[in-house]
This record gives sequence, C-alpha cells and structure tokens, in this order.
Amino acid sequence: MLLSLFTICIVAAGLLAQVNSMTKEPIEASKALKLEEAIRDVVPAFDNNPVAEAYSVATDGGDSLLVYPAKMGDDIVGFAVKSFSNNGFSGNIEVMVGFDTQNTIYNYAVLSHAETPGLGSQMVDWFKPQVQVFSLIEKLFGFEMKQSEANSSIIGKSPATANLQVANDGGDIDAISASTITSRAFLEAVRRAYDAYTESENYTSTGATINTDDAADAETTDDEVTEIKEK
Repeated sequence: MLLSLFTICIVAAGLLAQVNSMTKEPIEASKALKLEEAIRDVVPAFDNNPVAEAYSVATDGGDSLLVYPAKMGDDIVGFAVKSFSNNGFSGNIEVMVGFDTQNTIYNYAVLSHAETPGLGSQMVDWFKPQVQVFSLIEKLFGFEMKQSEANSSIIGKSPATANLQVANDGGDIDAISASTITSRAFLEAVRRAYDAYTESENYTSTGATINTDDAADAETTDDEVTEIKEK
C-alpha cells in the first residue's frame, strides 16, 4: 500500500515537472513579446533593440527601475521606463512610461494590475487624450452639445512643469471617477518613472555608452547606475 502511494507520488511529481518544463518557455516568450510591444507603444519609432540595451537606474527615492533606451541610428529618440506602485486599491500596479527627449511623456502602457473592472481598470486609457463620443441625438440632428473639458491626460505633459497628482490633492490631473486611490497610485508610478528618466538622461548626456555585451554586470562611473541585460 505504502509502496503504491509512493510510486503514485513519484509519477505525479514527474508529470508536474514535465508540464512545467513544457509551459515555461511559451510563458517566457509571451512575457517578452508583451514587453517589446509595450516599449514600441510608448516611445517614438526606433531601430535598435531596447531590451538588449536595458539598464537599471537607481532613483533618489531608493528604487531601481529598468530603463529601455530607444534609438534611431546613433541618436536617442526616447526612453521607456518600467515603473510600479504598490498603493493601488488592490495592490501592485506596473506600467511602462515612455518619454521623448524633450522631457515630456510620449505615451504609457499598463502592464499589470488587479484593480476593479470598470473602475480602476479604466487607467488603461483614462490618462490618455479622451475621444469625444457623440450621442444619438447629436448624430441625428448634426449639432454638438458643449461638454466640460476633462483634464485627465498626461500625454505631452512634462512632470517637471505639470503637477502630476490628482486634482483632489492639489494636482493638475482629474482622477478616474470613483477611483481616486487607483489614480493616485498610477500617477505615483509615472512620477517614479520620470525620476528614473531624468537620471537616465543625465547618464547618457555624459557621453558614456551602453555596453550591451557586458550589460549583465558592468557598472558605470556613476555608482547609482548599473547596466543590465534582461534575460
């Protein structure tokens, strides 16, 4: 009896290990594809491999964020920064925030979250320029009802000049309706990304180059910046 149970456990463990081995590679490939798509969505067009040239930047707040430089030829066209906040309504929020070379936010993508569907989940589009939706009456009769202009978009704004906090806290950005906590957390992640972006901009402006061959363990002359190559 005991021998039979032991044999069954061994077989089950072997099968689980085999399933894990078979699914690990596709899962990793899917994650890599999602990452590449997010980078492409948030920065201007580029022809390099930002993932291969990624490096880690330590911010003044003590965080270490991954920065993906986007280049066209030898010229930097922007940076994508993978950021986060642990203060969402349901915990962790991960975002990819893209910056151009003029200190402005080019675009963003939400990588993961567990916010309430239909409420906090609206952050996926809420902080982008809003597309006006016309009612059926407006379409039928060809007129447009005046609507109050929302100030929720962060695209094209510079955190250096705009107060990227919710309006309830004295900031410039309208929070998601009934989801102030999510909005605060999202904007916190954006500001954290900007801190890394400014450090990255200072780093690249020194004339130092990113060594993609030794990116896994090479340190720059700035002790706060360590290049890494994402596996």
